Amino acid sequence: MRACSRGPSRLTTQADARGDRAGIMAAAQSVQALASSLGALPPEFVWPEHEQPRATTFRGAAPPQIPVVDMSSPDAGRRMAEAAAEWGIFQVVGHGVPAEAVAELQRVGREFFALPLEEKQRYAMDPAEGRTEGYGSTLRRRGLEGKKAWADFLFHNVAPPAAVNHAAWPVNPRGYREANEAYCGHMQRLTRELFELLSTELGLEVGAMAEAFGGDDVVLLQKINFYPPCPQPELALGLAPHTDLSTLTVLLPNEVQGLQVFKDGHWYNVEYVPGGLIIHIGDQIEIMSNGRYKAVLHRTTVSREKTRMSWPVFVEPPPEHVVGPHPQLVTDEFPAKYKAKKFNDYKYCKINKLPQ
Repeated sequence: MRACSRGPSRLTTQADARGDRAGIMAAAQSVQALASSLGALPPEFVWPEHEQPRATTFRGAAPPQIPVVDMSSPDAGRRMAEAAAEWGIFQVVGHGVPAEAVAELQRVGREFFALPLEEKQRYAMDPAEGRTEGYGSTLRRRGLEGKKAWADFLFHNVAPPAAVNHAAWPVNPRGYREANEAYCGHMQRLTRELFELLSTELGLEVGAMAEAFGGDDVVLLQKINFYPPCPQPELALGLAPHTDLSTLTVLLPNEVQGLQVFKDGHWYNVEYVPGGLIIHIGDQIEIMSNGRYKAVLHRTTVSREKTRMSWPVFVEPPPEHVVGPHPQLVTDEFPAKYKAKKFNDYKYCKINKLPQ
């Protein structure tokens, strides 16, 4: 009697699949490369249920929307201040950044991430080797609760000149440096205007906020976040929940939904506004304002079919600059809520999850 021929058992098939995924994970050097090779999300990218977008995103009718402020309006400062106090985030239109400068910044960013991995790796960051700017991936990092985020990135300082290391700037694609330098000039002007409006709404001198953060020595760091299509986006996060270390962040998104903010116990989607820039209030403005303005808790979700990209500019004090509550905002009724601290020390404590 001939023995029946049996296919591989279910356990064997699962083990083979795990082995295949492990091999792919070991070979991949970026989330972008990993995304093109997987049909299911590896366990290290599956966030706990209480963090998963499918379980925590607000699904009710007519969710509240973050304010959109026209900077050409006479009440722009008041509306920004209200949003900074209630939400910690707002969008601006009428900001004066030319559409051509935005389009060119996005073009060179998209073209950089379309380069072969070997070309991108020429700019790989390596803190152990002293390269703290450049190209990187969350693939080699674990975040909250030991889970990984679904993103690659490129970042480098763009101002002031003394803080810029052009070795971290890609040579390809064509026009990368020119596009970033042009956009940086617009960000410097916009940052000054935002600082002035937010400062006067606190009852301070127009230049008080800029001075509190280092004046002309303020550092601008340009980043590109790249979130490739994800096989199970309902289980994953592009970036874990966090507030920004910066004074403020000016974020340019593409049209793919992804940014979410936390307010009143819910995660809300931030709707895409064509031509708009998203302004995040960061930790340093919350400290300087003695809590009048609040740093926004936010995270990023990802898409099954589409690539999401964003171009945040982080506006930071110089490393040795001390930031604390502004003296005019500290009274017997409103004592200081935060310690004055060098920005470098604050950054070290936050990154290493140490008490401030």
